[in-house]
Amino acid sequence: MIPPDQKAFLGRIRQALGHAPHESRNGSHLFMQGPSREELQILERYRQRTAKDREELLEQLMEAAKPVHLCVRRLPDPEAAGAAIAALVQEKAPEPDTVKQVVAWRHGLIDGLDLHLLPEQSAVRVHRTPPLDPLMDPARRHAEREAQRRAIAKAHMGVTAADFCMADTATLVLRARPGQPRSVALLPPVHVAVITLDQILWDMKELFALLRWEARFAAQGLSRYMAFISGPSKTADIEATMVHGAHGPREVHLFVVASAPGRLQYVGQRSTFSALTK
Repeated sequence: MIPPDQKAFLGRIRQALGHAPHESRNGSHLFMQGPSREELQILERYRQRTAKDREELLEQLMEAAKPVHLCVRRLPDPEAAGAAIAALVQEKAPEPDTVKQVVAWRHGLIDGLDLHLLPEQSAVRVHRTPPLDPLMDPARRHAEREAQRRAIAKAHMGVTAADFCMADTATLVLRARPGQPRSVALLPPVHVAVITLDQILWDMKELFALLRWEARFAAQGLSRYMAFISGPSKTADIEATMVHGAHGPREVHLFVVASAPGRLQYVGQRSTFSALTK
């Protein structure tokens, strides 16, 4: 049901365009009902991409990452990625007067990194971000959400996955979902993203062609929130001096897993994942 104020707003627009204010029109003809010739070529290129093509995309991504200060590493498997994160936790000191804390998404790929072993290896706390049950008592749900937010705000490192990474601009693409809050990539001073090799795309044209027309991704839609992250937060507002970390992480690390059991696709609204064979 459309609220009265929205009806009035739409009525004024129709009237300004010379139409009856209360008569809506079918606008389906304004939108493409199928991919364009260019998009068909892009989709075919994506579907036919070979292992060699993916390695070349990774090389392009690494070159594009240098000027935006995105640290990219290729790792052979999830175990190596977990070990690299553990080494990074040991290397990076937290803010003064705080303890080391890591917050990590609930995600199929992240769950396979054995981050739960970090407390056994060093004095570091690891917080996960499980999705909150919508049927939970509202007061308890609010309390758990606030506790999760506090943990994220105190963490010195956030570990996330990503939906894609565009090689031409070294840009990560993240969509927030239950169990995967966007704040994990925004609040901690160090952001670590983990993806698989086949999640690297060429550019934004390929991204939106997949989101619109490739069945595996089109079913999810564009979502209400999609973040594009190109390296650490930076600003030169004050005296044209570049400062990193003013409005978000001061470091961003991308670990690309070369071999994984299969593509990981989000299913439904409760943070469950299924492995899809290549």
